[in-house]
Amino acid sequence: MQRGFYTIMAAQFFSSLADNALFVAAYQLLRYDGAPSWQGAALVPLFAFFYVVLAPFVGAFADRFPKGRVMFMSNLIKVVGCLMLLFGTHPLLAYSVVGLGAAAYSPAKYGILTELLPPSQLVKANGWIEGLTILSIIMGNVLGGILVGPKVGDWMLNLDFPLLDFDIANAPEAAIACMIAVYVIAAAFNLRIPNTGVAMQPIPTVTHLLPDFWRCNRRLWGDKLGQISLATTTLFWGAAGNLKVVVIAWAAAAMSYSITEATTLVGVVGIGTAAGAVYASMRASLDRATNVIPLGIGMGLAVACMIFINHLWVAVPFLIFLGAIGGYLVVPMNALLQHRGHMLMGAGRSIAVQNFNEQAAILALGGFYTLMTSLELSINVSVALFGLLVAGFMFVIGRWHKSNLVHHRAELDRLLAIARSDKH
Repeated sequence: MQRGFYTIMAAQFFSSLADNALFVAAYQLLRYDGAPSWQGAALVPLFAFFYVVLAPFVGAFADRFPKGRVMFMSNLIKVVGCLMLLFGTHPLLAYSVVGLGAAAYSPAKYGILTELLPPSQLVKANGWIEGLTILSIIMGNVLGGILVGPKVGDWMLNLDFPLLDFDIANAPEAAIACMIAVYVIAAAFNLRIPNTGVAMQPIPTVTHLLPDFWRCNRRLWGDKLGQISLATTTLFWGAAGNLKVVVIAWAAAAMSYSITEATTLVGVVGIGTAAGAVYASMRASLDRATNVIPLGIGMGLAVACMIFINHLWVAVPFLIFLGAIGGYLVVPMNALLQHRGHMLMGAGRSIAVQNFNEQAAILALGGFYTLMTSLELSINVSVALFGLLVAGFMFVIGRWHKSNLVHHRAELDRLLAIARSDKH
């Protein structure tokens, strides 16, 4: 791997670490303010809101400027969201601004991989990026839980900085202040990302931008491999994006866990996902990526089976297994999607299309889970319905792919041959 790849990994680690710790802090801040439970569930879909709304614009923006600079500006937007939280803006609104920064960050983060690395290294690079991202998710959730806990939270509130008065009143606000420093570290790494030398593409006018985005969207959905990889990754991230809220609520109901303890279980899922992602980076390949589709059905059924678990010694290995299924599923499908997108329309635009669909799924599944919470359904019913919905959609994707094999075998063989030749 080129040296610039490791700088990208460091920048992604710290940015994702702060994103996930900030979620826990915002979640606890809502509880501290006595907000209804549905608002905590709404954090995830609101984070996804700008991904969906700005998808036609951020891809073209990422292709117009050096991607390291785009990632730097995106982290500064996240800092603004943190400051809004500290200055009393409603957590749902302020956290959505952090989502704005993340929406701008993602096309540059993934798009630069296709500019920096040859296709033969995409699966390996995705495995390391996803593994490191999942590690940052684990550490971010655990760190957030520790920072908002009574021991560390009270200790931070008692710290005294000469000549500085931050007017921080509670542990969640202290945790948010810490995340500003982490975003600054990520931004410093962004400035060290090398310019790949790829020609910058001009940003179309608004009258051309939206039609261009929808044309790219239709083109990727029309590609016989792109549509399956896009559908699979869309569903995976829709489920995974909301799983942390599901696990926190389930752990509180099933084992009477505090948020600090519950976030540790979110980290356990991440351990399994990281292991699955790294294993996939060593074993999977672009031309066999679609073989992992049945794992998506198993992932949904595993989520539904969480309702039968109420002991830690069962929960830990089960959650590791659940995460490993997801990790092994997403890496080859994500690499296949990047490969097809890069060939069809360019890195930034293809990632923007991917983000639009994946975040729309997070928004939809998050809205579904938030609705169940607002209707005061029991946590077991909510978790079971959530998992069965995921399994059902993945079953449909599997049938869709089999139909493609029956009717478009020649085209699929040609596309897989391209992917196979790009390995060499």
